[in-house]
Amino acid sequence: EGPESFPPLSSEAAVRVLQGRMKGIQGHCNSCYMDAALFSLFSCTSVLDSMLFMPFPLCDRNVQGILRDEIVNPLRRTGFVRASSVMHLREQLTDKGQCSSFTNAEKDPEEFLNLIMQQILGIEPLLKLQSGGQKEHECYCYQIFMDKQEDLVVPDVQQLVERSFLSSDLKLVEIPSCFIIQMPRFGKEYKMFSKIIPSLELDITDLLLDSPRECCLCGDVATLECS
Repeated sequence: EGPESFPPLSSEAAVRVLQGRMKGIQGHCNSCYMDAALFSLFSCTSVLDSMLFMPFPLCDRNVQGILRDEIVNPLRRTGFVRASSVMHLREQLTDKGQCSSFTNAEKDPEEFLNLIMQQILGIEPLLKLQSGGQKEHECYCYQIFMDKQEDLVVPDVQQLVERSFLSSDLKLVEIPSCFIIQMPRFGKEYKMFSKIIPSLELDITDLLLDSPRECCLCGDVATLECS
């Protein structure tokens, strides 16, 4: 008999199970970066459920089991994960990684994702990006970098991704199977935006390399692109 699995929460179930006091992932000892990442990746979507079940070549089954049985399944079943479960995962990451501070320090979510996806589970990179016609590079998530823009007061994710790609001269080499996006910096000292509206769908037509698009003047297939 294989490991138990619970499906991600859909709209009505998500509200019922996740709303209210003592819901979500309990924070402890600067765990917010990991709590937010795990909640986003697993609570309401199954796109990355292969992380929980697939026997990847480099896969550490112990870490995979903790992630599945102590964090994702309780989150989907009861809407609550206790801090001790996340600490158990953090202790394992400290053992497996080259970094000794996963149990107490605040980290960048990208550092956590790279460690667990690449070094512990051995998953292939999810994104292929190309910058300014240079050699393509692979990664697991995309972090939005941009200068403060006065015309964006309450932006949505679509606007942020498009402007970030534009300012970095980036293109997606292919349609990603999963597009993990890290929002702009949001710390104690500095907040770029007080609120960001989630885009429920993301149109990546203009972000794809060599994707056929229509001319905004005549409607035929475009041959030139103006930034």
